[in-house]
Amino acid sequence: MSKLSRLLLFLALVAMPWSLFAHAGMQMSHHSMKSAVATSAAFGADGRLWVVSASGDHVLLRHSDDLGRTLSAPAVVNAKASPILTMGEDRPKIALGEKGEIYISWIESLPKPYTGRVLFARSLDGGKHFSEPIRVHRDSAEITHRLEALAVDAKGRVLISWIDRRDFEAAKSQGKDYLGTAVYYAWSNDHGASFGPEHKLADHSCECCRIALSRAPDDAIAAIWRSDYPGDIRDHTYALLRNGSIVDEPARATYTQWHVEACPHQGPGLAVGADGIRHALWFSAKDNMPTIWYGQLEPGQPPRHLLAIAQLGAAHADVAAAGRQVWIAWNQVDAEGIKLMLRESADGGVHFNAAREMARSDSAAGSPQLLLNNKNRAFVAWDTASGFRLVSTSESAQ
Repeated sequence: MSKLSRLLLFLALVAMPWSLFAHAGMQMSHHSMKSAVATSAAFGADGRLWVVSASGDHVLLRHSDDLGRTLSAPAVVNAKASPILTMGEDRPKIALGEKGEIYISWIESLPKPYTGRVLFARSLDGGKHFSEPIRVHRDSAEITHRLEALAVDAKGRVLISWIDRRDFEAAKSQGKDYLGTAVYYAWSNDHGASFGPEHKLADHSCECCRIALSRAPDDAIAAIWRSDYPGDIRDHTYALLRNGSIVDEPARATYTQWHVEACPHQGPGLAVGADGIRHALWFSAKDNMPTIWYGQLEPGQPPRHLLAIAQLGAAHADVAAAGRQVWIAWNQVDAEGIKLMLRESADGGVHFNAAREMARSDSAAGSPQLLLNNKNRAFVAWDTASGFRLVSTSESAQ
C-alpha cells in the first residue's frame, strides 16, 4: 500500500462514525496496535531537555542542550531486555525532580493480550546509571496494569497512576457486571527508592485512554481520566491528591454525553495554573463529529468557557499554562498529511486565537506534548517516524 493510500485510509477511518472506528480498533491484534513512535519529554530545572523512548525491548534516554536540535547518544534505562507495551496511548513517561533526579516509568508487556505491569526506574546521577526497575504495584496478576501517568509534586514526592483491571476480574469471578476498569495510584516518599501500597482512586474508568496529571497549588497533584458512566457515556472524572491521600474525591468533570460502546483511544489533557484554574482538554465524537474540547473544570458541574478547539481530523491534544498564557497543541490529519497545530490564549483561557500550523509530517506522528522550560517558554515535543522535533510555540511552519 502506498503512502498516499495509507493516508487516505486513515482519513476515511477518522471520518467514519467513531463508534465504528473505536470498535474496529478493539478488534485489532495485540501487536498490530503498537505505536510507531513512543516518546515522552521533559525539561530539567537547568533547561536541559530529556527525551525517553521505547526501542525494541529497551527504554532509552537522551538529552539535548540546544533545544532538541541535537540529541545525545542514548542511555539504556532497563539493562535487562523485556517487551515494552507501546500500544495506543501507552508509551514511556519521564518526570524530573528539583535536584536533577530522573524518574522513568513504562509498561512491561505480558504474554496475554492487553496485559502489562507498571515498571519504574530512577537515576540520581544525571542519567549515567539507573536503578534496577521495580514493579510499582503489589498486584502480580497477569491482567491490565497500563496507561500509567507519572508526576512529581512540589516536595519531590513521586506519584504514579494507572488503569487497572483487577476489580473487573473480581466482579467477573462472582458473576457480577463491572463497567470498564479502575484507576489506581501509588506514592513514593523517598524519591522513587520504593512505593507504598497502591490504592484505588475510582471505579469504572475507560480501559484504553490515558490519564492526565498536573501539579496543582499547595503541593497537590490533579488527575483527570475518561470514565465509563452508565449507558456507555464516556465523559471524564477529576480528583485531587496530596501526599498519598485523596483531597478532592473523584467528581464528574465533563458533560459531553458521548455514547460509545467501544474504546476511543483518546485521553484528556490537564494543566492547573498557579491560580488554581483547571485548564482541560478532551475528545468527543458525539453526533459523529470528532471534536477537541477545551474547558475550565468545575468538578461536579459543567466546565466554564467551553470551546470547540478543533474538529474533523483533530486528535491527541495537550495543554499547558503559565500565568495568563494558555497553549493548546494537537495533531490534525488532512489530505496533506499530519499537521501539528496550536491555539493560544493571553487572557487565561477565556479567548483563544485562531489555529495555526506549527509543523507537518507525511509519516506517522506521536501525540504532541506541551512543555514549559525553566523560563516558562512553551515548546511542543513532537516525535514522528522521521525523527524527534522540539517546536517552539513562537514558530510557524515554513
